[in-house]
Amino acid sequence: MGKKKVLISHCEIPQPALDLLKEKYECIICPELPAPTRQQVLDRLPGVDAIFWWGKGSLDKEFLDKAGDNQWDIARPQWLLGQQLKDSVVGIVGLGGIGQAISKRLRAFEISKLLYTGHKPKPEATTYSAEFVSLDTLLRESDYVLIACPLNSETRSMFNEGAFSKMKPNSILVNISRGEFFMYDLNSFRDENEEEVVDQSALVKALETGQIFAAGLDVMYPEPLPPDHKLLSLNNCVIVPHLGSATLKTRTDMAMLTARNIIAGLEGTPLPAPL
Repeated sequence: MGKKKVLISHCEIPQPALDLLKEKYECIICPELPAPTRQQVLDRLPGVDAIFWWGKGSLDKEFLDKAGDNQWDIARPQWLLGQQLKDSVVGIVGLGGIGQAISKRLRAFEISKLLYTGHKPKPEATTYSAEFVSLDTLLRESDYVLIACPLNSETRSMFNEGAFSKMKPNSILVNISRGEFFMYDLNSFRDENEEEVVDQSALVKALETGQIFAAGLDVMYPEPLPPDHKLLSLNNCVIVPHLGSATLKTRTDMAMLTARNIIAGLEGTPLPAPL
């Protein structure tokens, strides 16, 4: 007897959990991140990483607090100085749909070089003058490292102490990929363990010791972080609460696309957005 055939139309289940489902069922899978969501992530991204690209390590604490308290100190002209995107080297980990769209938008910032890494070179990269390099090379040469890769067995804990030790002391890390991930038990569908792309203990150490300049996180683990988590107390770490797709229109578009996929699957008609 063959596997039971199921249609999975999802917005939030990560790929490893889907792989587990495939072991038990014959799966027809619809995408996790439809086009409307990709666009919203990109629309949100400048509002988040413009802060990181501004580059002042203490933006979220010292600077923003003093800005509202009339405590600007004009006698310290270098207080507000940080990094700049113009003439910098930007490295993108994961040149998928979001990575490519980010590459397109980076042109306006007049960066000096765009690097990317992944399984293999992508033909689309030539459109953005992006150079395929190893992860080690990307970490050593990039002023800005943007994580836009999926979470899987290969990327889990990719950014550990070893990775941070290779980055420039003036480098800024931006993570918009995956923070928290749950492996699902197929019978109970309860969380068994969590994995992550960034080793947060290693990130804390890198930020505290000045191994890297600053970090901006849209994703983390757990979500939300506990109030006493070290990342929340660091002046050179800016955290936003997983806002990549957080608009009414985008969430509505995601739900409608999911529903249309399910209806099409039940009716036996072509799926609007197959994976």
